[in-house]
Amino acid sequence: MKSIGFLSFGHWSPERGSAVRSAADVLTQSIELAVRAEALGIDGAYYRVHHYARQLASPFPLLAAVGARTSKIEIGTGVIDMRYENPLYMVEDAGAADLISGGRLQLGISRGSPEQVIDGWRHFGHQPAEGESPADMARRHAQVFLHLLEGEGFAEPNPNPMFPNPPGLLRLEPHAPGLRDRIWWGAGSDATARWAAEMGMNLQSSTLKDDETGEPFHIQQAKQIRAYRAAWRAAGHDREPRVSVSRSIFALTTDMDRRYFGRGKESDQVGFIDQTRSIFGRGYAAEPDKLIDDLRQDEAIAEADTLLLTVPNMLGVDYNAHVLESIMTHVAPAMGWR
Repeated sequence: MKSIGFLSFGHWSPERGSAVRSAADVLTQSIELAVRAEALGIDGAYYRVHHYARQLASPFPLLAAVGARTSKIEIGTGVIDMRYENPLYMVEDAGAADLISGGRLQLGISRGSPEQVIDGWRHFGHQPAEGESPADMARRHAQVFLHLLEGEGFAEPNPNPMFPNPPGLLRLEPHAPGLRDRIWWGAGSDATARWAAEMGMNLQSSTLKDDETGEPFHIQQAKQIRAYRAAWRAAGHDREPRVSVSRSIFALTTDMDRRYFGRGKESDQVGFIDQTRSIFGRGYAAEPDKLIDDLRQDEAIAEADTLLLTVPNMLGVDYNAHVLESIMTHVAPAMGWR
């Protein structure tokens, strides 16, 4: 059995052929796709966060709206760039969204990826401390966020408050019980996966990681997951962690599917991000029987308990619901995910 969610990058464009022509379109369609996905038996609705781009940028209003329109589906991010976040304000936003959803939030956070502008986090009022890199700053923000989610009081109360206070030091409100265990770290290397385990976070591993061995992507990713789980055991945490991988997977069942995605065999790609050699995992698109055979060879999918299906959101809600339904009907049962 495997938890299956969708991951939307939330693109929008007014260009010809786009079914998502404005920011309003992408927000309302993101909500509607979650509603449709829940009806199909999909387990999670996840959204990518990018700043300064025609994509989804402010996750918490969207997550709260999805939580209000649905009742069972997990609602998450993949990922929030912690270089941009005030962790105290984020605790309040996350707590509110989680309570609205009834405790269904699954927040993926990370140090982020290359953005549309140079050092965009500076415009948000953030600056690395002396000797820190932007990635160090992101991890510092994350650690503050994790600590505050535990709900311990830390702020000295005013002796003459406007409203009565409970006794002792005050915490941020609203507090969302259990949310601390539902935070995921998006790891791009084996080292950051181990760090995530030490911090007690679940692991999100996408279709991009540092090329550390020269092996095929799925093998490197499977090794990363095993390293994470070993570090989790060594840290002595008292719960089982969750691990997700994301993939572009399309079952070609209609002529429209074949026109969009029937381009033939895909393969891993290698490139450079911030002077680091990175490997990008292949996508999968084939007739269902061939697709099932291909997916059985993916070691990282087999290692993970959660699979996030990246969806072409600019093709509209109806087509993306069809993509998800095809996976649930033609692939998931044969793979033993259902």
